[in-house]
Amino acid sequence: MHFPIFEINKSMTRIFSTFSFCFLLSACYSQDKDLIQFSGVIVEADSLRPVPFTKVIIKNSGRGTLADFYGYFSFVAQKKDTIIFSGIGFKKSQFIIPDTLSGNKYSLIQVLHFDTILLKETVIYPWPTREQFKEVFLNMKIPDDDLARAKKNLDREEMKEQYENMGMDASMNYKGTMQQYQSRLYWAGQYPPNNLLNPFAWAQFIKMWREGKLKIKNEKKEE
Repeated sequence: MHFPIFEINKSMTRIFSTFSFCFLLSACYSQDKDLIQFSGVIVEADSLRPVPFTKVIIKNSGRGTLADFYGYFSFVAQKKDTIIFSGIGFKKSQFIIPDTLSGNKYSLIQVLHFDTILLKETVIYPWPTREQFKEVFLNMKIPDDDLARAKKNLDREEMKEQYENMGMDASMNYKGTMQQYQSRLYWAGQYPPNNLLNPFAWAQFIKMWREGKLKIKNEKKEE
């Protein structure tokens, strides 16, 4: 019995298509079965504070996510995936998702340790050669120490000049105003004394005039 060639090819094509569909369906079902929602929080090892913006990457795949400001992350992964955690200032850490999970969700608290970076010692000199350093060191002017600066700041002549040219502050103005107010209250209802005939006031005036403490200013009024 002879079969046409096109009928044999058509039957084989149907069998191959059915087999391929079943294989792809089983592979997709197996893959979907291994997918899980992987989430967690990344914290510091010492203080347990969250580590923000940590990279969470599946090894050798380039897929992953970035933790938020509070160290939380969540993305879809597969069982047996190796997860790499890396952040600036911390040592890299990895975690392998177990293949014995019964559900499709898995949560993790990942701890990262600080990474101490030791730099080589660097000595910076202000002069390029030793000869220049020696010349500047021998000819430089040594600044005053704290005691010398304190003596200059406490010079009596300079302090006296600053005292005479220093204006009154708020407390002194208030004290002078209150003294005038109390004086007016003391002489209320009577004539205040006239220092024009007071010999003590004249003696003080003559003393200040001899010492040069009285300054007379000639002011010309512009017409």
